[in-house]
Amino acid sequence: MRTIQYSVQDLKKALISEREDLCKLYQRTFSSRERHLLENFFPPDSPLFKFITIHSSSDWIPSHPEAIQDFEKFYTNPYRSTPTVGKNTIYVQPIGSFGDSAVSTAEYIQWLKEYCEAYYYGLHVKILDPVPVSDTSCTFRVNDHTQNLQIHAGDLLRYLKKKKPRDAFCTVGITLIDLYPQESWNFIFGQASLTEGIGIFSFARYDNDFYSSTFKGRLKKTQKLTQGDYSIFQNHYTPPVTSILLLRSCGTLTHEIGHIFGIQHCQWLQCVMQGSNHLEESDRRPFDLCPICLRKLQCAAGFNLAERYKALLSWIDKSSFSSDLHTVSGAQFHIQRPVEAFMESREWLLKCLQILEG
Repeated sequence: MRTIQYSVQDLKKALISEREDLCKLYQRTFSSRERHLLENFFPPDSPLFKFITIHSSSDWIPSHPEAIQDFEKFYTNPYRSTPTVGKNTIYVQPIGSFGDSAVSTAEYIQWLKEYCEAYYYGLHVKILDPVPVSDTSCTFRVNDHTQNLQIHAGDLLRYLKKKKPRDAFCTVGITLIDLYPQESWNFIFGQASLTEGIGIFSFARYDNDFYSSTFKGRLKKTQKLTQGDYSIFQNHYTPPVTSILLLRSCGTLTHEIGHIFGIQHCQWLQCVMQGSNHLEESDRRPFDLCPICLRKLQCAAGFNLAERYKALLSWIDKSSFSSDLHTVSGAQFHIQRPVEAFMESREWLLKCLQILEG
């Protein structure tokens, strides 16, 4: 294991820039308390932000060399996307069934919607009516390693592009069915296009039993597939919506939408925008942004830092039940949002708010 370490001077330069206009923009944008949070809690002694640790050669950074992006490179990127008055809505398109459990698709998607609204504070988030896999006309296959159904990410992106509403900042598809981008690849968690403002993300592998030989989603090796016959997806097993799956789903959704804003993979500090090659690495990422990526997102969305943190905290602490009802044996009941996995994130938010508000 090795640690990627930058000096405080280098981190501040990545955050603020040495360009006079960007330094002035930084001073105008953030209050003294906000600048204190952004500038004065860099590692190694920070209670808020940590250096990135590389655990193996299979981690993202050693296996996917990329140019590093500071705020200046983000700001000067001519292709980055910024919401406008007429295009400031994030649309979420559910594809396939969601969760073999008491939690309905509508509830799970509502939780993701509300989280997205807090994370991208100030933007609108709307849910499109769920569609079956057959509506997308996508290619599909059985993964040779997991014996699990997979659907083609590129086909889904083309489907989403056709359906993208005129007032959309972006349209993102979500599914609990595994994804692959091309035949030579094993799988991907998600794929997004900055220029098209679309993305598709799968939460299938966020079930703790996904890699188990007893995973219920595995198909029999003798089962044959016929392209265009989507009956295979009827009653196809999808994992139950647990607290950890919800945490992982929220992280992937916000990470991939971040790319649509033009935020590249973070290589500065531990951050939700770090790349991830596997579930263990994905679980090491924090649920929110480092100071450098936070400035990038704030530049695009224009939110107040404290108000955004309060919205995220409120999402975790919200004690009201979902407005959707379930019926079992004639009796109706509510399902409460499972947020046990978010408790560490809750403590982190409280520390940030204490700094911002004193």
